[in-house]
Amino acid sequence: MTKELPERQKKVMDVIEAYVAEHGFPPTVREIGDAIGVNSTSLISYYLKRLEERGLISREPSMSRAIQLTAPVAEEVTIEVNDDNVVAVPFLGYIAAGVPINVEAFPGNETIEINRALFGRDVSDLFALRVQGNSMIDALINDGDTVILKHQERVENGQMAAVWLVNEEETTLKKVYYEGRQVRLQPANPTMSPIYVAADDVQVQGKVVLVIRRLS
Repeated sequence: MTKELPERQKKVMDVIEAYVAEHGFPPTVREIGDAIGVNSTSLISYYLKRLEERGLISREPSMSRAIQLTAPVAEEVTIEVNDDNVVAVPFLGYIAAGVPINVEAFPGNETIEINRALFGRDVSDLFALRVQGNSMIDALINDGDTVILKHQERVENGQMAAVWLVNEEETTLKKVYYEGRQVRLQPANPTMSPIYVAADDVQVQGKVVLVIRRLS
């Protein structure tokens, strides 16, 4: 099961294992976040909940250092290569392309096979999400399409990304524009208005690099 872990959950497991090995006791939620570069304690708690559901850890949420490892982490396999031409990209669930909705953010363990030639040699840190909503239709992304993203925590202005809204605990797919202390999340649909959020409320999860169109 650990071979199917999404990248962030695998990083959390690695941090816990390394911390316990060095200190003899588990890290706090905030220490885990600091180690993997995530400021949201609620997001780290979400990853811990998923690891607990997989039977890899046990914990007592009311205590600060109450994470117990229940199983070793297997060798990391984020992207499986089935042959020279096909790459199995982790499919991690659904993302809203519309008004942000609270979806099960990145929990899945399925894969989508794509041709390696679309990405050249660099196929690391790729993941797939299924789109819900029509806010990106002018960018040729429709409800039910699948987007392939490359995990990164910053994009250039105007690039399309999956973003986590920290305070709202919601995910959405939009074009990202950094405007001082706020970020504009711009839909590609003339009937919809942009969303403005504080810069520290936005965490980029990945940049869209490919769209797989659903055929009606």
